Amino acid sequence: MHDLKQFARYFRPYTALLVAGILCILASVVIGLLVPLLVGRAIDQLRTQDTVSWGDLTRRALVILGVSAVSGVFLFFQRRILINMSRNVEYDFRQDFYAHLQKLSLSFFQSHRIGDLMARATNDLGAVRQLAGPMIMYTLQTVFVVILILPLMLRISVRLTLLLFVTMPLVSLTVKYFGQQVHTRFEKIQEFFSQISARAQENFTGVRVVRAYAQEDAEIAVFGDLNRQYAERNLALVRIEAAMRPLMQFLIGLGFVLIMWYGGTLAIRGQITVGQFTEFTLYLTRLIWPLIALGYVVNLYQRGAASLKRMHAILATAPEIADAPGIAEQPRITGRIEFRNLHFKYNDTGAPVLRGINLVIEAGQIVAFVGRTGSGKTTLMNLLPRLLDATPGTVLIDDRPIRHYPLAQLRASIGYVPQETFLFSESLAENIAFGVEEATRAESEWAAEIAGLADDIGHFPDGLDTLVGERGITLSGGQKQRTAIARAIMRQPSILILDDALSAVDTYTEEKILGRLRGVMRERTSLIVSHRISTVRDADLICVLDEGSIVEQGTHDELLARGGEYAALYERQLLEEELAAS
Repeated sequence: MHDLKQFARYFRPYTALLVAGILCILASVVIGLLVPLLVGRAIDQLRTQDTVSWGDLTRRALVILGVSAVSGVFLFFQRRILINMSRNVEYDFRQDFYAHLQKLSLSFFQSHRIGDLMARATNDLGAVRQLAGPMIMYTLQTVFVVILILPLMLRISVRLTLLLFVTMPLVSLTVKYFGQQVHTRFEKIQEFFSQISARAQENFTGVRVVRAYAQEDAEIAVFGDLNRQYAERNLALVRIEAAMRPLMQFLIGLGFVLIMWYGGTLAIRGQITVGQFTEFTLYLTRLIWPLIALGYVVNLYQRGAASLKRMHAILATAPEIADAPGIAEQPRITGRIEFRNLHFKYNDTGAPVLRGINLVIEAGQIVAFVGRTGSGKTTLMNLLPRLLDATPGTVLIDDRPIRHYPLAQLRASIGYVPQETFLFSESLAENIAFGVEEATRAESEWAAEIAGLADDIGHFPDGLDTLVGERGITLSGGQKQRTAIARAIMRQPSILILDDALSAVDTYTEEKILGRLRGVMRERTSLIVSHRISTVRDADLICVLDEGSIVEQGTHDELLARGGEYAALYERQLLEEELAAS
């Protein structure tokens, strides 16, 4: 019920449409119920006349036809208004769901499979839309028909009307039992559909690995098994739904037989007229569809409620990293960074990843971080744009704790090239200009030139307009990294972070790129993470991390002279280069 209350707020912008749709339903039902009344009275009046003319019959038929047509017009508008409204509600709900996902932290996506989230955003959302349109429409039709028809039927015969309630309790019990079964089964089906979506998404993303290990047949077999289970679960649900409607029709038909038998007896005895019996029968016919639709409505409700519960489970997840209430934009960031006694661990029970980091980086400095895998370099970089949140007061930019900056301002001031390069399925130009409003062609070309991508672009079929494919699948690893570098410098950030951003290029290409980048890096604070000494040797300051702590810092020459961890790393790389050359 709480989920439905939360969902109800999406109807507020469309209150006028909802009211108009309800009025159209009421008008359609009221006008439609005039038809049995007109038919019944026409039969009784014609039976009392000595002669019946074709003109009289034609006039009455045209009146009934006109009333039916007017009812049909309102039926058309009720569907147009309410179904359109449901699409608008679906649009708003999808926008909020997507926007909420954008705000959630990295840890959320590490614990939730992408395929599951995609299933909720598509399949579940489609079921929720049924709550906003068809369910409202059919429910109100049923309610209005029942409320308006019962007095009309009671007016004709109280005993005949009470006979309806012989089968009504059985219909209600059928709806309740089967509705609960539909809800339980559909919720499990949606969860299983998420597994299938996640499996498919992982296979499509990892298609190169699947083929490299010749696992196509194995993956097809696994997917086939999941698909078969999904089909079987759906068939089980179909059997429930298939049993519900015929059973309801049987119970309603049983009531109809009782009415015909008893009503016919009353008409023969003269306790009601033939016209009244016909009118009552037509009312009963009008009542049958809403009662049958009741089963459909329950089905829609149970499906929609199950899906709504799954979506609100995501929407109820509060973003771990968010702006503090009332936060205001700060002066433009110049790039001075300070880590003040920084300790960090991913969870309360885990081991510390960073320990006692104390470091001041002046604006415009180029600072490099080296160290063995797992020493905490990437974690340290992720703290600056608040992809991870450090303890308050331990990370400062321009002498202000980073939490004093709105996230939008903080991240707009940082150009970040992460270890795992991600490109969108767009053109090179669009990937380079990502995050820059109204980027010009010249700016994209400049960024590509600085990143060392210009020569490659000249060999692409459409230059900067070449589509790179999903995740940049048509590009090499080095080309993807250089595109990501171009994207970062395109923003003209105050702080530039290159996290192992040149690992996929050879040393010759690396030197060319660094030569172009030096001029750009001198204009802003630049942080470079690398395993290669050749990448960091010209930095103003080099920090060596080991097990989450800075164990050495200084220039390239100072660290070599010290003969510590950095010097050992340098010697190992020299030896590796000599062995590779021999």
